[in-house]
Amino acid sequence: ICCGTESVARNKSQDSGIAEMEELPVPHNIKISNITCDSFKISWEMDSKSKDRITHYFIDLNKKENKNSNKFKHKDVPTKLVAKAVPLPMTVRGHWFLSPRTEYTVAVQTASKQVDGDYVVSEWSEIIEFCTADYSKVHLTQLLEKAEVIAGRMLKFSVFYRNQHKEYFDYIREHHGNAMQPSVKDNSGSHGSPISGKLEGIFFSCSTEFNTGKPPQDSPYGRYRFEIAAEKLFNPNTNLYFGDFYCMYTAYHYVILVIAPVGSPGDEFCKQRLPQLNSKDNKFLTCTEEDGVLVYHHAQDVILEVIYTDPVDLSLGTVAEITGHQLMSLSTANAKKDPSCKTCNISVGR
Repeated sequence: ICCGTESVARNKSQDSGIAEMEELPVPHNIKISNITCDSFKISWEMDSKSKDRITHYFIDLNKKENKNSNKFKHKDVPTKLVAKAVPLPMTVRGHWFLSPRTEYTVAVQTASKQVDGDYVVSEWSEIIEFCTADYSKVHLTQLLEKAEVIAGRMLKFSVFYRNQHKEYFDYIREHHGNAMQPSVKDNSGSHGSPISGKLEGIFFSCSTEFNTGKPPQDSPYGRYRFEIAAEKLFNPNTNLYFGDFYCMYTAYHYVILVIAPVGSPGDEFCKQRLPQLNSKDNKFLTCTEEDGVLVYHHAQDVILEVIYTDPVDLSLGTVAEITGHQLMSLSTANAKKDPSCKTCNISVGR
């Protein structure tokens, strides 16, 4: 059921005249189930007394502000979601107000529509809290299809690279036995992304300069760069997944891909949540064999952020200082996605 909004003028607190009537049952023991990124099912119990007079349900659904923000909310709210009384559980959906991975509060009252079009209402139920879900594979596939449209032609590359400060690499050598460790992905990108704050991995880039075919000499992430041959991270023993597609109020767009060794914990995580790509044939990052040699290509018109889900030993590559600048403005750390961009948003949530 898609709920509309309707002004509700007569409330028990506003019109004592209806107190003489037999009171409508107050919903209690509210249950929220089947939660997705843009819908949920709601059910409750109520006394059978006056139940047959109920024509509508009013649902007050709000983003959770803080613990005390809704304490006295229902005394002066002029609009609510209005639904015809249907058998419970009732499905509430509507992407104009439900966003993924967001905490909401919900309360319910029963209502009886009068001859004059006005409503008699019950007291409000207790307030229940719940959190909407991440994007499902269906939603991510919609994002994937949008990203494919602008990915552009494929360019050859031969190395993955990761820029950091000198202190980072010193710390890895001293405290982690020379191996870069996966860390939890930050909250950059789409708000509903199932990998944000959950997937552990190491970020790599693979973009090349059009005129040289080599990695650019500038970086937003630090003056020291670890370079590793592409085949050491991306090969027939790894799986490739689509993770996200976003922009940060800019003309250029980012695509997040995940490379996970087959059967690894990262692979199992992604298999359940992300669309898997054919490593040999997709619009973003490919690994093919030509004359017994693995050949690599990346999309030209999007900036690829590649997450590798296992530790990587520094001895597998080289660390050297870049000659270019550190362009902090291009950093995507915890960057918020532009919710108004028609290129990289889907109609469900943000």
